[in-house]
Amino acid sequence: MHTGVVPELPEVHALAADLDARLRGRVVDRLDVVSFAVLKTFDPLVSALAGQTVWRVTRHGKFLDLAIGDLHLVGHLARAGWIRWRDGAPAASGRPGKGPLAARLVLDEGDGLDITEAGTKKSLALYVVTDPTLVPGIASLGPDPLDGAFTVDVLGGILKRAGRAQIKGVLRNQGNIAGIGNAYSDEILHVAKMSPFKPATLDEDETARLYDAIRSTLGDAIARSEGLAASELKKEKKSGMRVHGRTGEACPVCGDTVREVIFADSTLQYCPTCQTGGKPLADRLLSRLVK
Repeated sequence: MHTGVVPELPEVHALAADLDARLRGRVVDRLDVVSFAVLKTFDPLVSALAGQTVWRVTRHGKFLDLAIGDLHLVGHLARAGWIRWRDGAPAASGRPGKGPLAARLVLDEGDGLDITEAGTKKSLALYVVTDPTLVPGIASLGPDPLDGAFTVDVLGGILKRAGRAQIKGVLRNQGNIAGIGNAYSDEILHVAKMSPFKPATLDEDETARLYDAIRSTLGDAIARSEGLAASELKKEKKSGMRVHGRTGEACPVCGDTVREVIFADSTLQYCPTCQTGGKPLADRLLSRLVK
């Protein structure tokens, strides 16, 4: 999957809303785990979901949380995972583990969800737990940037603790702030007019500017995806990007050419005029970025 369509907070937020509307009040027939590596828990058993009613679908950062009876089916879509609604009963699949299908939630009328993962690098994760905070990734999440409790002072405290760490890495670290990944950190920094390599030691005005950029960028993305079906979300995300995934195109603000820096498992995009005083960034500076 292209880095521009990796699901982050706005897409997972919209996906949770779409699934909540479809699943709330429905009864689970079974969960078929096709790729056994995807299931990270063994107690409670997957079979304990059978016959239980879905009463809510929410999210924690980038994690989806299906509350089913007294249990929670928690999923992290990682880099190339996605969920597709299936109207009819599933057709017989081929050999387990072949193809993108990782798991299948079958409802009492035969319809349900196909949980898929493209590519060869498998990072998709499912958990069946009695409490979502038992999932290690959820237990360690920082504050949700759309929550009312996430204030400019909270952001200031996060930046102060980060010291001179590069600001893009600080934004992407899920222990600092929940739900922001590679794409939206690029977008937020473009809106805030800050270099991805800027140290996190921001003054009061810069902190306020970054805070406003976080809230407006994520809020606008959620507003654009509101009411969309899961099948439309990745296309909407890509179309709404200002700089991320747009290397070589004109910056929508100033018209300069969007540039990119390539590093280990990803790329970042930025506008030199808007963000770095017109100077291109050197790849060698990326060694300290949080992956």
